[in-house]
Amino acid sequence: MDLKILSLATDKTTDKLQEFLQTLKTDDLTELLQSQAVKGRAVGAFLRAIFKGSPCSEEDGALRRSKVYSCCMQLIESGELQQEVASEIIGLLMLEVHHLPGPLLVELASEFVGAVREDRLVNGKSLELLPVILTALATKKEVLTCGKGDLNGEEYKRQLIDSLCSARWAQRYVIQLTSMFKDVHLTTEEMDLVVAKVLAMFPKLNLQEVPPLVYQLLVLSSKGSRRRVLHGIIAFFSELDKQHSKEQSGDELSELVAAPADELYHVEGTIILHIVFAIKLDCELGRELLKHVKAGQQGDSSKSLCPFSIALLLSLTRMQRFEEQVFDLLKTSVVKSFKDLQLLQGSKFLQTLVPQRSCVSSMILEVVKNSVHSWDHVTQGLIELGFILMDSYGPKKTLDGKAVETGSSLSKMTNQHACKLGANILLETFKIHEMIRQEILEQVLNRVVTRTSSPINHFLDLLSDIVKYAPLILQSCSKVTETFDCLSFLPLQTVQGLLKAVQPLLKVSMSVRDSLILVLRKAMFASQLDARKSAVAGFLLLLKNFKVLGSLSSSQCSQSIGVTQVQVDVHSRYNAVANETFCLEIIDSLRRCLGQQADVRLLLYEGFYDVLRRNSQLASSIMQTLFSQLKLFYEPEPDLLPPLKLGACVLTQGSQIILQEPLDHLLSCVHHCLAWYKSRVIPLQQGDEGDEGEEEEGLCHELDDMLESITVRMIKSELEDFELDKSADFSQSTSVGIKNHICACLIMGVCEVLIEYNFSISNFSKSKFEEILSLFMCYKKFSDILNEKAGKGKTKMTSRTNGSLLSMKFVSDLLTALFRDSIQSHEESLSVLRSSNEFMHYAVNVALQKVQQLIRRGHVSGPDGQNPDRIFQNLCDITRVLLWRYTSIPTSVEESGRKEKGKSISLLCLEGLQKTFSAVQQFYQPRIQQFLRALDVTGTEEEGEEAGVTVTQRATFQIRQFQRSLLNLLSSEEEDFNSKEALLLMAILSTLSRLLEPSSAQFMQMLSWTSKICKEYSLEDASFCKSLLLVLSQAEKVLEEVDWLIAQIKGSVNQETLSAEVTPEAASSQAVPSSPLMEKAIIMQLGTLVTFFHELVQTALPSGSCVDTLLKDLSKIYSTLTAFVKYCLQVCQSSRGIPNTVEKLVKLSGSHLTPLCYSFISYVQNKRNNNPKCTEKEKAAAGTIMAKVLRETKPIPNLVFAIEQYEKFLIHLSKKSKVNLMQHMKLSTSRDFKIKGNILDMVLREDSEDESEEGSAPAHTEQNREPAKKKRKICLS
Repeated sequence: MDLKILSLATDKTTDKLQEFLQTLKTDDLTELLQSQAVKGRAVGAFLRAIFKGSPCSEEDGALRRSKVYSCCMQLIESGELQQEVASEIIGLLMLEVHHLPGPLLVELASEFVGAVREDRLVNGKSLELLPVILTALATKKEVLTCGKGDLNGEEYKRQLIDSLCSARWAQRYVIQLTSMFKDVHLTTEEMDLVVAKVLAMFPKLNLQEVPPLVYQLLVLSSKGSRRRVLHGIIAFFSELDKQHSKEQSGDELSELVAAPADELYHVEGTIILHIVFAIKLDCELGRELLKHVKAGQQGDSSKSLCPFSIALLLSLTRMQRFEEQVFDLLKTSVVKSFKDLQLLQGSKFLQTLVPQRSCVSSMILEVVKNSVHSWDHVTQGLIELGFILMDSYGPKKTLDGKAVETGSSLSKMTNQHACKLGANILLETFKIHEMIRQEILEQVLNRVVTRTSSPINHFLDLLSDIVKYAPLILQSCSKVTETFDCLSFLPLQTVQGLLKAVQPLLKVSMSVRDSLILVLRKAMFASQLDARKSAVAGFLLLLKNFKVLGSLSSSQCSQSIGVTQVQVDVHSRYNAVANETFCLEIIDSLRRCLGQQADVRLLLYEGFYDVLRRNSQLASSIMQTLFSQLKLFYEPEPDLLPPLKLGACVLTQGSQIILQEPLDHLLSCVHHCLAWYKSRVIPLQQGDEGDEGEEEEGLCHELDDMLESITVRMIKSELEDFELDKSADFSQSTSVGIKNHICACLIMGVCEVLIEYNFSISNFSKSKFEEILSLFMCYKKFSDILNEKAGKGKTKMTSRTNGSLLSMKFVSDLLTALFRDSIQSHEESLSVLRSSNEFMHYAVNVALQKVQQLIRRGHVSGPDGQNPDRIFQNLCDITRVLLWRYTSIPTSVEESGRKEKGKSISLLCLEGLQKTFSAVQQFYQPRIQQFLRALDVTGTEEEGEEAGVTVTQRATFQIRQFQRSLLNLLSSEEEDFNSKEALLLMAILSTLSRLLEPSSAQFMQMLSWTSKICKEYSLEDASFCKSLLLVLSQAEKVLEEVDWLIAQIKGSVNQETLSAEVTPEAASSQAVPSSPLMEKAIIMQLGTLVTFFHELVQTALPSGSCVDTLLKDLSKIYSTLTAFVKYCLQVCQSSRGIPNTVEKLVKLSGSHLTPLCYSFISYVQNKRNNNPKCTEKEKAAAGTIMAKVLRETKPIPNLVFAIEQYEKFLIHLSKKSKVNLMQHMKLSTSRDFKIKGNILDMVLREDSEDESEEGSAPAHTEQNREPAKKKRKICLS
């Protein structure tokens, strides 16, 4: 039978074939077809013959075709056919689909939908036919009858796709069904249906089935819905990551989730590769990804980003087209996240309103951790991101070798966090991935070597962390030794930081250490001074960190090691003995430096104390070295004056006079090393007997005797003994003057060192204190001479570059003794020092100098000068003493009976308080609580009470003290008003007010108090008015918080709108209305600020920066009000409309602020116009004056524009909300054009007079007279 059908099919006509097929029953034909297909015998030819004899134009033929199609689909799904046979059958069926009539296509498509719904598919192979059927159906224009009505082909296709997507898909066919749709032409609505269905299937699949499904979905996305596809994929894996994190946080599940975690991260890595590959083929997909992430930045950026999306973005950086955009986006997200977090952490007001949110930085570090799972496509992006963050947000400027941040405190902290994140990314990536360690290390070292003009502390800190983690791994790295070769050309600060960082590596690698020593020895004899200084710094660092056996432990030292120093403990005796030999060789090398320039010697003297403290076994060598050096400049004859050879300290080279020996620093080093040795080493050697101990003790006695002899003879010495007196030449233009100036500075430094030495050994002896006072008088003689000569000269002489040689600890002890010591036995001796007002003045001045040095450099000179803990303790002690002195003896009391010129001690104490408060906030922000507690002079608080006292409460206590002082000052007579004191008090109040929580009652009291001062006191001093307005900075902080909160709720509304567009089903179920609580809080804060500015804007401020500051802040509050009105416009369409409190806020701003703002503008303009006429001399500077006027009045149009913008959007809101909000706003006429009749008459009269005089006036008068037109313009202003 089959042969007959095949033979008839070869005829030219199909009549016989049709007749024969009509004689066959349908079941016989299908059985025959099934037999042929299973046997695989020419089934293609057999099918073609059947189709040839079954034309679609005849009803029987179409019906036969339908049965054949159904039979073939069953055969294909049965799995009994060979793959080649099944493929051949499908190919033939596809070719014949377009000949089928519409009803038959509907029937076949419905059969497929039913098979999917009822799960009748076996292998899904027949699904390859469905796209062709749907495509053919869409081309049918005729009306097709179905159960729901008459539809054309396109409409029926839409209904079939809808039915297919609403049906339940078996898990095993999801990928095939998704792949099937890529061959169907889909409209936007159909595409959305399909994508939504596929995304909904994600959670129902096994994790390993997701990557191929994602691949098919990405191929499908080329037809449209790209953003929806990406949003769905990212949301799915974001939720998976969150679930995994929650499971991992439970201890009982930690073992169960370990295996799935690996699987999850491998799957994520595969999918990221799929997406990146798809973006390479379809760039529009990449653009949609960036748009999706950027859209999420409007509100909470942590909602739009997750570890998966960040890893995806980092992988995208491998494509040059998107690299810059992605890194800019990630940088923006990181900075915004840190700013948000900073604002939240610094404001309890925001914490109560905004839920805790995850930080983008933690997500990026999560990506680093996950990248261990073969995410090679992510690691390169991580490295680049880390370096970009460090390069972009590291410190920008240097001052005295110290990195200095610029900008507001918020942006400063944000930049620091972003830079630290970059370092953490690189460090963690270095730990995880061995293959890229070399690249990270090379890039870090390259930046250290090449960036000599910008701060690199952050890179040195990263290098230190890397070396600490893997010193054994790095010992074979040639890049480190190559970097050592550049030491001679690097700045001293860089060399010190670099060598500190590589200390652990020097311990484990003898070859690296040998390379360094070779470089340092070469540098010690280099022609460049900086190279020799670097060599000394390097050798000193080695001495500090290579501990010798028997040296005191860190706990026995007088101070702990600074956090930037690296200590490598060596426990074996062999290494300790080797270290001793090594260290003694270095000391021998350093002794040669004592014959080099003063800068090199100075570095050596400053470093010996730290070496001695760390390596006490080197004490004998160090003390002997210092003793030998001091003897070179010491006059041994007891009666010879002066006791020191000052001439030998100065070197004449041709016409140049230079300092050869910094004798004062040498003496300071001797004093501090001797004091530490006597207090720490000798007590431990009391029980030991030996020649070495006796020799060292004898050396100490010799040094004591020398210092005592120097003290006595310095006191006896007169100016003439030093060959210096008031008639001597101290000018900087002659060699003699330069030499005399250097010698005078040396003598002053020696006196300071001797003052500290004698105080340390005095034990409150009256005779010693008398010697101290005599030394101070010697110091003062030279100080007065230099100041006098500097005053007479055309240029001021340079002061001593390193400032006072007194240590900060001694300054603290001295101030405590002078002002706070009430012990009876000390009173008589201290009265010697207290009797000298000049000495107490000097002590406070040195304290100010030390604090200023800390603010400028980040450290102070002298021992413990780079130990943060010691500096903090000294700051607390100094501040406590200065505070007690200022509050006990007010400036007014002290100055009433004072005859000396210059600042009083109380005023100096106040200046010192202002500097210490600033320094603590700058360097010790986390320890503010401890600092304020240390200022409690009474010390009556119990430990339990201390724990419950907040920073705001402690700061308020201090604020009230200074408020009382300021009120007393303002209440005094006008001639007694001390402008300098008032400025300092306002600066302190401004600094302390930053410690107040903006939402606290204390902060509101501070604002009210400031407003009260502005209202009740008539203040003429411009500088004081300016400082009074510093409190506005806190009002600006509240404005910033309100702005941020408005941006958040606006962003949340935008995100809801966006998610409704992308996933309307999810958005409709998860839409959350904007929190009325946030709206209420915003309105309350804005109302408080409007009231505050209502008081301030009525103040008659003097022209200048005071007016400028207030105008700018008024513009800010109107901008914030406008932003809130825009938000109200967004949500006004909802059924709840606008709250009543919004109307109240508008009414308050319209009645209490806007009219007063216009009045204030008129006041500022009138004050400028009513200035007295300029003199001839002032007219010469008319250009400068005009520029100043323009600069001062520039904020006025900005404020007017801000007010008008506010009123403009109020009009829009009134129309939308059907509430007349503009009834509360009175339009001002102060800026309207109007003709003033009296002024017009006067101008017209002047014009007529000018015309009458015109004929008789000489020509030159005509030229000199100002044009009438210009006059008219001025008069009508």
